[in-house]
Amino acid sequence: MKEVDPTKVHRFFYPSVPAVLCAAHNGRVSAMPVTSCIPLSEIPPVVGVSCNPQAFTLLLASKSRLFSLCILDRSRASAIEFLATHSGRVSLDKLADAGLGWVRGASLDVPVIKGSQAVLECSLVSKRRFGDHLLVVGKVEGASASADFKDYWQFKTYHPVLYTGWQGRMTTYTG
Repeated sequence: MKEVDPTKVHRFFYPSVPAVLCAAHNGRVSAMPVTSCIPLSEIPPVVGVSCNPQAFTLLLASKSRLFSLCILDRSRASAIEFLATHSGRVSLDKLADAGLGWVRGASLDVPVIKGSQAVLECSLVSKRRFGDHLLVVGKVEGASASADFKDYWQFKTYHPVLYTGWQGRMTTYTG
């Protein structure tokens, strides 16, 4: 085995399915793809997301104390790339700028991307800094998924986007 720079070990976990973290506050809507998401607890349902502490979307989520995580199909890969490469600081509605329609969540007053394959609506529980990122912890207050999810993904109609970590490229599941 070869030695690997410890600052690169996060790449061991790629490819990963990005979720889109969405938040709104005072009329501003922003979103960003996040690749480091993990279920932290089943009862109560709690998830963790690793975020850049400077991200504008995180600022909105912190102010509103709410966020959603939306999982999109590969047909939306270019929109996810747009969200990854454009700042919400210069936009009133970054989702609209990315060509993504959205509605308010069924359980919480959070933006939810129309046509998502899965959605988690979360109340922000805590944030804790670990090195150069924040672990954002949310309690899942509502969840929904497309018919392709039957306790597990069937992959009949849902074709995930896979983030490879290489120069921000999105690839698609071919199985």
